[in-house]
Amino acid sequence: MGQADQAPAPRARARGKQPRSNPTPKAGRNLPAAVVVGLAMLLAVLGGLLFLPLVFVAIVTAFAVFGVWEIYRALEANGTRMPIVPVMTGTLALPFAAYFGGIESQLFALLLSAVAVLLWRSIESAAGSANSIFAGVFTLGWVPFFISFAALPLHAAGATPLGLWPGGMAPIGAWEIAVMLLLVVSNDTFGYLVGASLGKHPMAPKISPKKSWEGFAGSVAGAMLIGVLAALFVLDKPWWVGAVLAVGTVAASTAGDLAESMVKRELGVKDMSSILPGHGGVMDRLDSIVFASPVAFILYGLVAGA
Repeated sequence: MGQADQAPAPRARARGKQPRSNPTPKAGRNLPAAVVVGLAMLLAVLGGLLFLPLVFVAIVTAFAVFGVWEIYRALEANGTRMPIVPVMTGTLALPFAAYFGGIESQLFALLLSAVAVLLWRSIESAAGSANSIFAGVFTLGWVPFFISFAALPLHAAGATPLGLWPGGMAPIGAWEIAVMLLLVVSNDTFGYLVGASLGKHPMAPKISPKKSWEGFAGSVAGAMLIGVLAALFVLDKPWWVGAVLAVGTVAASTAGDLAESMVKRELGVKDMSSILPGHGGVMDRLDSIVFASPVAFILYGLVAGA
């Protein structure tokens, strides 16, 4: 995240000019661009979720496709060629399978996709086949399978065939996803604000040196505040449900962030791409959501009777 300011050019020193300040903030993000892009994505996702669920699933699928493509390019640059055709086919199928068929269809789509990876690779040369197959199945589980859990509550809610909510009102399943996304954003926002100003003790210095325990504490405190308010006023649940959801989401989001950092270090890349100004690549935004989605789905099931 943090980047050192570049030294002024020799010519600028000779003329006595002051070096131009680096517009990138201490934490390494172009904050204005990050905020604008983040808000635009959040509005698009929430708009689809609350009014056109099929559009929401399409947006989730598009993010997954871009994320998988970034992983494919990073692996290829390191000498591992993932079977992109069956992996991308599975990526397109998994969120819609979860939306239309529920968890049984989601699991069946994952199984078919993994078998397709194996069969596809079996008709090519044997060289590097083990790494190729592992990379394909790993990517299927990491990105499209995990993120398709965000579509499962929409299947239970039962939209019309045209992808509209009956009566135009979003059911509780849609609001559960909205709260999960809000908690992920809260985790990133409060962790960034506290970590950038107070962070001194790194959580995992060999994986993500800029992620601190102070930032993690800020994420937990901020997400718990948002979670309690959301439980009381959005989900109509007891306050402790919001606290449980917040702690679980922050833990999952942090694990997802560290997992992607570990993969990037292994591949020798700083960002998966630069497609999102101020954020890096799509996977640099999905890293938290892909882990938070299944954890939130499980937690909502556990507190359903509260």
